[in-house]
Amino acid sequence: MSRIDPLSIAMSGLANANRGLAVISQNIANANTPGYVHETHQQSALGAGGLPLGVVSGLTVRDLNIALQAQLTAQNAAVGQDTTRADALARIDQVQGKPGAGNDLTSLIGKLRDGFSTLLTDPSSTPQQQAVVDDAGAVTSQLHATAQAIATERQAAQDQMVTDVGTLNAALARIGGLSRQIIQVRAVGGSTADLENQRDAAAQGASGLLSLKFIAQANGDMMVLTTSGLELPTSGAGLVAKAATLGPAAAYPGGGVPGVTLNGQDVTTALNSGSIGADLALRDSTLPTYQGTLDEFAQNMAGRFAAQGLVLFTDPAGVVPVAAAVGARQAPYVGFSATITVNPAVLAKPSQVRDGNAVVVAAPGGPQAFSPNGAGGPAGFNALITRVLDFSLSGQLSPTAVQPAPNLAGMGPFGGLASPIAAPAALGDYATAIISAQGADAASAANSATAGADAGKALGQSLSQQSGVNMDSELSAMVQLQNAYAANARVITTMQALWTQLLQSIQ
Repeated sequence: MSRIDPLSIAMSGLANANRGLAVISQNIANANTPGYVHETHQQSALGAGGLPLGVVSGLTVRDLNIALQAQLTAQNAAVGQDTTRADALARIDQVQGKPGAGNDLTSLIGKLRDGFSTLLTDPSSTPQQQAVVDDAGAVTSQLHATAQAIATERQAAQDQMVTDVGTLNAALARIGGLSRQIIQVRAVGGSTADLENQRDAAAQGASGLLSLKFIAQANGDMMVLTTSGLELPTSGAGLVAKAATLGPAAAYPGGGVPGVTLNGQDVTTALNSGSIGADLALRDSTLPTYQGTLDEFAQNMAGRFAAQGLVLFTDPAGVVPVAAAVGARQAPYVGFSATITVNPAVLAKPSQVRDGNAVVVAAPGGPQAFSPNGAGGPAGFNALITRVLDFSLSGQLSPTAVQPAPNLAGMGPFGGLASPIAAPAALGDYATAIISAQGADAASAANSATAGADAGKALGQSLSQQSGVNMDSELSAMVQLQNAYAANARVITTMQALWTQLLQSIQ
């Protein structure tokens, strides 16, 4: 005949309460641990023949909202991408300044124009001739500073990408190691909640580097994929990103800039998200386009002055790079914005800004003819100055011809880049267009980064509310378990007292 065994029931109740209290204690201890997921222990009633036999404690499991966690993972990658881009562009924007700020390219072009205007009132003024040369030098200095900022950020993007790939490999290896432990524990029926929390923490740590999908397998393993479908290894050799020093003519692919490889295969184009994707885009597209735009401006400016009879801006050898045909590779003057200088001949003889230093032959659709001022003067020679003011700095090449349009397509070492700006004809307006476009890029990136961070914060809070530790709930559950423990303990105490009385009555 079946019977109820109060002692066994009470003992199982005590064991179950102890297990529950241990889980609650762990939850409370990790309440402020980033990414920790609330754990619960499974329990079920035990019975036979319609009679209760106690309670059985099962495995500890996690109370995780998987869909919300996936959204947060994706948002982390977006934040990493936007923040990386915003930080780099902000530093460039700071160097190039704002139009009209005084030290920006537009303002310095305006100051050069004013210098020529002042010289026109007294072409023989030696101090004013030198002032014009100094103003031209200030323009080249600003071009150098902006070009250097672009080069610095491009090298920083390369270096940080290499570091981030190493960090990603370490996280993938950590995920793989934990997955192997989970597989082993599950194989013997153990609880893997703590190991899964550790694995998720490693996954979240990597989520800002690249947009990843973490797919748990039935046996406890985890597959890691990029959003483009590339499977990343969690054991063995990982991604390979080699260090490189980037010069102006360095380019990817095929121009001395190494790609990121996996098992010997170039997978660079598949890594197009997160901070790694942002750095690759900065390195291979955004910043080379910035450089190309600046190089084209420098060449166009030098050509405008030379076309009127004043070779004012050159490379260090005193040569004005020849304009590239539209759509052709610009290798002849890639990096020119970083090396442009005031013509050494003009530095040695500042009066050339009054007299000119090149003969101009008239041609249909080209500039008017010009011959430099002779050695004997006159000291009040103003023909060149007038040509500079009327044509070099304006949108006209001559009274009947407009300035040739700058080459804004086919830029970069291999001619594969195009600038998004529409260059106005006047030189100062052209400078403004460059600064404004790049400033708009920086502002847009900053806005995206801010909005993305806010969205990520909101998702994190939602996940924490749904899957994190709620102290009120934990304390309430703790009180219930303590009461259950006390009730089961009283049953045992009562059974012990009855047993003692029974023994005493026998004696």
